[in-house]
This record gives sequence, structure tokens and C-alpha cells, in this order.
Amino acid sequence: MSMAGHDHQTCMITGATGFLGSHLMAMLLLKGCRVLVVGRSSDGMPIAERILHLIDWFRIKGLSPQVKVFESNLGKPGLGLGRDAYREIRAARPVVIHCASDTRFSERNRSSSVDTNVRALSGIIGLAGDCASPFFHHISTAYVAGDSSSRPREVPVADHVFSNVYEETKAAAEREVSRQCAGCGIPYTITRPSIVYGDSRSGRSNRFNALYYHVRSLKVIRDIYLADIREHAGTRSQALGIHLGANGTLRLPLRILLENTGRVNLIPVDHFTAVMDRILQRGKPGTIYHITDDDPRSTEELAAYAGRFLNLQGIEVVYGSRASEADLNPPEELFNRLIGPYRPYLSDTRRFDRSNTLEVANGIKAPGMTYEVFERCMNYAIGVSWGKAGPLTGRVA
Repeated sequence: MSMAGHDHQTCMITGATGFLGSHLMAMLLLKGCRVLVVGRSSDGMPIAERILHLIDWFRIKGLSPQVKVFESNLGKPGLGLGRDAYREIRAARPVVIHCASDTRFSERNRSSSVDTNVRALSGIIGLAGDCASPFFHHISTAYVAGDSSSRPREVPVADHVFSNVYEETKAAAEREVSRQCAGCGIPYTITRPSIVYGDSRSGRSNRFNALYYHVRSLKVIRDIYLADIREHAGTRSQALGIHLGANGTLRLPLRILLENTGRVNLIPVDHFTAVMDRILQRGKPGTIYHITDDDPRSTEELAAYAGRFLNLQGIEVVYGSRASEADLNPPEELFNRLIGPYRPYLSDTRRFDRSNTLEVANGIKAPGMTYEVFERCMNYAIGVSWGKAGPLTGRVA
């Protein structure tokens, strides 16, 4: 069973204040679906207020009857819902879209990641079972594929070698979804996107990590040395061979150290939602879908985009033993330390199988990451101070 033929299907979303969850919520609302949101307060802002800010950010008007927000805690029995709220959701028999996730990579967050990404599933799937939910859609990540396969297929995870805790716990979550949904008799899909950035058409985004983090880091380093040149006659910069050209371009020798050549698999959020719309309508029970780019950009291309955008020269990507951390200059040392957790994704050699996705997506192709798209997204990010004027701050960008 899928959402096909159900123009006003009721859906329950977890993680609706996150990047992917918020865009799926907006897509469903614009299609006329009724959306039930379960989530919790954060930083003193109730979940209902957070959702209102997001709906405003998406410029969606007049949809209050379509959205019902429930204060909850996914880690508690019954998701921390009151008896009446639980009964209301149960009576609605919603399709469940599980987006909530702890996306941190660090080992020190292991306990929290396991709680959020794995242990919380029993309560969410339990509610879906109590609801006799027609479908359970789980949002995972393409990187559960691990390190061993050059052509990861759309099949259950077999690899046990992961780059970080996030990949490991998401792989464990997929196994739990398969096991628990089978136990409850609920049809399910698992969707694995690669790295998702903002809208390729407008440049808008309500989250600024991954790709944005690298560009922001370069901008911070650039601005440090521009300030030194303009305010202190370049005292620090000259010793490092950093100088400002007559055309305003900053010459900044900066090597990015990677183990091997590779590419960065990026998809815009508008492509993610377009394919997810098809999966929600036509997805086959027990099927795994990769939402990835068949022609990802190389790290050198993205570095060139960043240099062009920031008016920088001197960025170089080096591989293997051509450079070591011992001979890095200060800006190189800072940048390479900042990108450390993301390093495996900057030299990725995997090409993801998309056989299942091509069948359900029926011709939807990921827009390429051109310089024009890159520039559009980064201009928007800078315009909203990398999210300081975003939807969950109470100031809509």
C-alpha cells in the first residue's frame, strides 16, 4: 500500500524541525495532506512555535487546519505523548515518515546517537503498529554503505566498517526498522540520501552544515588575513606568502589534505523532496532507495568554486604523502582540522546503485552542482549570516 490515490493522506512526521523533515512537511502541506508533527521543545521554544516559524519560512499561508503539533519525547514510553494525544494519532491511522536523527559524527556522542537513532525506533514503530499505519517510511543515509563497496546496492546493510558513529547507528537503525516493521506487519521503505544542500533553484536553506561548513571555514580564514592586511599592514600575512592582488584577489596558499582522489556526492533538497514524493506515492514495501547524484563533482571542482566565490587564489587539493600535517602553514592547519570529520566524504570513490530509485522516480534527475547553483546557495547563506536569521531563531529569512 502507498499514498497513491490519497490526495489528502494523513502523515505523521518525526524530525519536522530538521532540514529534511521540514522540507518534507512543507511538500506534504502544499500537496494538501494533513500533517501530524511529533517533537519536543528546544532552547526554550515549544515545538508548536518552532513549526509555526518554519511554515512562515516556507511562505505557506492558511494551512493551520492541516497541521497538528504534539509535544513529545521520542525516547520515552509512548513517545512521551499524553493519553488523549496518543489516541488522536492512533485514530488518524497516519502514514509515518521518520526523519528524526542525531547527525553528529563524534564518538563522544555515541550514547545520544544510539538513543536517538536506534533505541527510539521501538516507540515510533510501536505507535505505527498501534495505529495500523498503512506505511512506515524511514529516512536513512547513503553512507550506511560503509567503506568496502565501490558500487553500493539498494539492499540491506552488510558492511561493518564505518567512518563515524552516525553511519554506524543509521545502519543499525535500518536493521531495526526491517525487523520491527516485519514484526508489526507494517509495510516500510528505507530512503538513503547522500549529502543534501539547499534549494538549487532559489538557493534558500534552513540548515548550513556539510558543504556550507567548508565554505564558511574558508571565509573565516580569508577574513582573518584580509583584516591583517588592511588594518595591520599585513604583518602576519607576509611571512606566510599571503598577499592581496591589485584586483582584490587574496593569494592564500592553502593545501587540503586527502587520502585519495574522489568526489563529493551532493543533491539539492528540491531533488530530495521530488523523489520522496514519488516514493511516498509509489514506494514498494521492503524496498531501499538511494537518492544520490550519478555525476558528483570532484573535490578540486568544489575547491575551485569556493575560490572563485570567495575571490581566493592558492587553494590546492593534495593527496596521499604529498604533504603531511607537520609542514602545514597556520591557515592550512586550521582548515584541515576544521574539516577533519568530513574528510571521508571529500574523497569518496563510491558510485551508488539507483535501480530501485530510477524505477520509482520515473525520469527525475538530480540537478548538477554547477558554479551558478553553488553561488546562489552561498549568497543566500551569507545573506542570512549562516542561519543566524533563520526560521528557528524567530527571525524569518
